Amino acid sequence: MRPTVLDPLFAAITSLDGVGPKLAGLLQTLLVGHGQTVRVRDLLFHLPSGLIDRRKRSEVLSAGQGAIVTLTLRIDRHQPPGRAQKTSPYRVYAQDETGEIALTYFRAQPRWLEDLLPIGETMLVSGKVEWFNGRAQMVHPDFVAPIAEAEQLSLVEPIYPMTAGLSGKVLRKAISEALSRLPSLDEWIDESVVARQTFPRFADALKRLHDPQDAIDLDPSGASLRRLAYDEFLANQLALALSRRKMRALSGRSLSGDGHLVSALQSALPFSLTHAQESAIAEIHADMKSPERMLRLLQGDVGAGKTVVALMAIARAAEAGVQSALLAPTEILARQHALGLSKLCETVGLHLELLTGRDTGKARARKLERLANGETQIVVGTHALFQEGVDYHDLGLVVVDEQHRFGVHQRLTLTEKGKRADLLVMTATPIPRTLVLAAFGDMDVSRLAGKPAGRKPITTVALPDERLPNIVQRIGSAIEQGDRVYWVCPLVEESEKSDLTAAEERAGVLRQFFGDKVGLVHGRMSGEDKDAAMATFKSGETAIIVATTVIEVGVDVPDASIIVIEHAERFGLSQLHQLRGRVGRGDKPSSCVLLYRPPLGQTAQARLKIMRETEDGFRIAEEDLKLRGEGDLLGTQQSGMPFFRLAKLEHHADLMEIARDDARLMLNQDPDLKSERGEALRTLLYLFGKDEAVRLLRSG
Repeated sequence: MRPTVLDPLFAAITSLDGVGPKLAGLLQTLLVGHGQTVRVRDLLFHLPSGLIDRRKRSEVLSAGQGAIVTLTLRIDRHQPPGRAQKTSPYRVYAQDETGEIALTYFRAQPRWLEDLLPIGETMLVSGKVEWFNGRAQMVHPDFVAPIAEAEQLSLVEPIYPMTAGLSGKVLRKAISEALSRLPSLDEWIDESVVARQTFPRFADALKRLHDPQDAIDLDPSGASLRRLAYDEFLANQLALALSRRKMRALSGRSLSGDGHLVSALQSALPFSLTHAQESAIAEIHADMKSPERMLRLLQGDVGAGKTVVALMAIARAAEAGVQSALLAPTEILARQHALGLSKLCETVGLHLELLTGRDTGKARARKLERLANGETQIVVGTHALFQEGVDYHDLGLVVVDEQHRFGVHQRLTLTEKGKRADLLVMTATPIPRTLVLAAFGDMDVSRLAGKPAGRKPITTVALPDERLPNIVQRIGSAIEQGDRVYWVCPLVEESEKSDLTAAEERAGVLRQFFGDKVGLVHGRMSGEDKDAAMATFKSGETAIIVATTVIEVGVDVPDASIIVIEHAERFGLSQLHQLRGRVGRGDKPSSCVLLYRPPLGQTAQARLKIMRETEDGFRIAEEDLKLRGEGDLLGTQQSGMPFFRLAKLEHHADLMEIARDDARLMLNQDPDLKSERGEALRTLLYLFGKDEAVRLLRSG
């Protein structure tokens, strides 16, 4: 049960004075999204993005175009529109020692304006100044008060992210109401952390942020924001630690073997393992041998050789007499894994099956039977592997590819088909250390640095889109020499909102030069059509594949040596790096062409520069975090990655490890969170929506 002390914060927003259905609808759009209940807490967690300081006075003559200024003005005269000019504005002329300004109002009531701005009165007026033909004007000033009263009013005003139809004044009033409901909450942060970080109390931090006295109050490095960031990280890390404990509590079993399959597979490989691969394999085998369940993340850059490491884990499971399941996020990838692994498995006598949603009828029934009786040792597929009706003889190892597409709770359900199955998850998305902690704080991490031997470097160039004809010419020569080309477009077709070049249109243009050598693959095609398009590209029937980002993860065509990415400025760094990793997989030198539409913004310039400088995915991920923040680094809202409302990983990363250590230590000392601080931490979990974690606590 949620602690009753939180009831005022979880009340519907309509319980606040002045918040009716219309305003609640606008706040729903702004704060939580369609279909969700907006609560008082959501309003409090909507923090200002800046402030207007009206204490700094300016003069008419020195006010720049578009500047928000505060002027001390004497009201001179009113000029209402004539009867025949109903659509014209009402102007009030005022002046200071340096010049005159027109205060302009549309559709205003004359009587109201006469009372607001009396002739002869000295007023404080604040708003945006615009200059036309050497004359200053201010349309609908934000703030007007007689000079005598102004001293008593708050002249510092927070600015919030807004939505259409909502005014700042109305939002600030609602937030002020919400602040008045803030209960007194027991401290959940360890005393030593509070002292070391000079954190204010939770309520004081929120009040200071919503009523800033200076720009420094809203600084991400300021004590108030750091306090709330730490609260959010602590809730996140405590939830992950509870999830880890739950997984570990269902104690695993020791999976060891005599090494005959592992050795045979290693001998069958056409290359030798890198040092990084060998040490990752050793860590995984040690985990599998331990009676505790394995919970390990295998992080490797594009093409670092993760699949081979996973195969060695699968071989060890087979030696121990248990089955393995390899889960891929898409059918294309599942098929590719099955194709790549089955040849190696056959050479050492391992039986591998592919199971996808496309299997039907008798063929599917036979596959399920072989899985249930243990004849199939390894099954590869999409999440269909975990549907009802799919039963395993003895599932001992689950390997998940591209883990960030599956959330923490899916991690718990993935292994339930087996008897305390070990879990190994892989990602080719290099994730900064802080994000690893944020999303995988419940897991141990192996990191594959570098690339396997024989991988060629990729030459990366950035060119403006007017160089398109030269690129088409260069591609013509490359195709004649047997090269294959990926051509990536960001969208499937033209939409009214976007001027992006469509994949279908680009394919049409390229076919004018290369005829039926041009294939097309995009997200709206059926699985069969995608597979067919990729198969003709892999076999060489088509030499150019125009694609949307469906080729981003894992598609493997060793003969592809050129990738052209259109509108490169619209992609994030990590995504560009993922796409570039589609080439450089064979023995030919490879190149990546980043086509952009000038002029480039500062962030886009920085992105393209980093892409030209390095192929190190981990450095790229760190730079991406600095440039974009964690919000959309991994398409957070669409994936299992956490999304922080108050914390900003690019500013508050140092707090994440403190929160992780504190969460683990707390659970060691007080596993049921029954102490005074433990109870306060339960409140924290509910406050940040980690109800699931509290349920894990109750279920042991």
